[in-house]
Amino acid sequence: MGILIKVIQLLLSLSILVFIHELGHFFFARLFGIRVNKFFLFFDLGGKALWRHKPKGSDTEYGVGWLPLGGYCQIDGMVDESLAVEGLESEPEPHQFRSRPIWQRFLVMIGGVLFNVLLATLIYGGIAYYWGSEKLPLKNVGDNLVYSSVGHEMGLEDGDLPVAVDGNELKYFEGTLLQEIANGEQLTVLRDGAQVDIEIPVDFMRAVLASGETFFRMDMPALVDSIVIGGAGASSGIEKGDKIVAVNGTPMDKFSQIMTKLQELRGDSLTLSLLRGGEVIAIRTYSDSEQGIGIAFATPNKIFITERQEYGLLASIPAGVREAYRQVVSYADQLKYVATPEGAQSLGGLGTMGSLFPSTFDWRAFWGMTAFLSVILAVMNILPIPGLDGGHIMFLIYEAVAGRPPSLKWQTRFQIIGMILLLLLVLYANVNDVIRFLF
Repeated sequence: MGILIKVIQLLLSLSILVFIHELGHFFFARLFGIRVNKFFLFFDLGGKALWRHKPKGSDTEYGVGWLPLGGYCQIDGMVDESLAVEGLESEPEPHQFRSRPIWQRFLVMIGGVLFNVLLATLIYGGIAYYWGSEKLPLKNVGDNLVYSSVGHEMGLEDGDLPVAVDGNELKYFEGTLLQEIANGEQLTVLRDGAQVDIEIPVDFMRAVLASGETFFRMDMPALVDSIVIGGAGASSGIEKGDKIVAVNGTPMDKFSQIMTKLQELRGDSLTLSLLRGGEVIAIRTYSDSEQGIGIAFATPNKIFITERQEYGLLASIPAGVREAYRQVVSYADQLKYVATPEGAQSLGGLGTMGSLFPSTFDWRAFWGMTAFLSVILAVMNILPIPGLDGGHIMFLIYEAVAGRPPSLKWQTRFQIIGMILLLLLVLYANVNDVIRFLF
């Protein structure tokens, strides 16, 4: 059930993102009077669709395809992924994309990226307004961080608390913390009450990626936060708020120890000792090979003291802008590692994206992940690769400089090359997922 919930969330999130992205292209095309032949959510491969409709007097056919791997907006008069060039060698018609000035075509092509960034901004603003923000100050983490082999090799010890990079204070335990460390030269940590300076290796991030380990994680109590419906935990009587204190009679109360042990016991029956209401009880359960014992542990924000901030409607707007900007900059900065062998090994496909969603439905987590994926879609699409929006923009820049567009022959060739590269990248990323799942 937990995996099914993840799949449903992923499909729903991607459907929203693709629809908004294509809506961006559609909006600017119609704004400038450019004809849009088709606007589809999902692909109608083979001409088959779950639903299609062409309103009377409209040039656009709307529909929902049967292959849920994206969607498209077919704009008249441009070389797109369909590679249809019939009629494009004649003089352009007034309603066609190619008849418009460069600045209008630029806005049409960047429209999807702009709408994805706008969506992320609105979602982050909505989260701030509805739920507020919650941040975990590093000072409240104490000595509960444990490090990977890469951290130990550079001189870190379990329990070290990062406090500054190159003299700049680190305030919160958040998703960009690792990136802040990677971009610095010297990390200052608090160890046994004293500050210790540690040199950050030049190849730090490549080493982290190559190790396949999480650089740091919280070694906190294993507190049950939610139960997967239909999972082993639910049927065996585990409850929210239970704290695991032993596995198969072996005392352990740290998250890292318990997770390692549960991983070893995948597919086996086991006995958990749980602290509930001041008493320790023993429960016999089973660890499923796919979803473990079917429970989700409390995140650090539910165990350590956090800082909360509430936002009114007006204050939530700039809060959304700031968070979207922070995520765009952070993700764009991480792209420099993709071209490295270590970064390539860490690429993931649909399986990786699905794993980012919780195994129980949570609206805040869903919208937060949807906003993050919207940022990823925007940044990836602006890359100057034929087949992506950035590739079309690259053609427009060439036209502006050369005074004429690339020939249809070369546009088509570049589109084919770009699409092959993208398909290989998608295949490689999903093969990585399969390998990680099996081994």
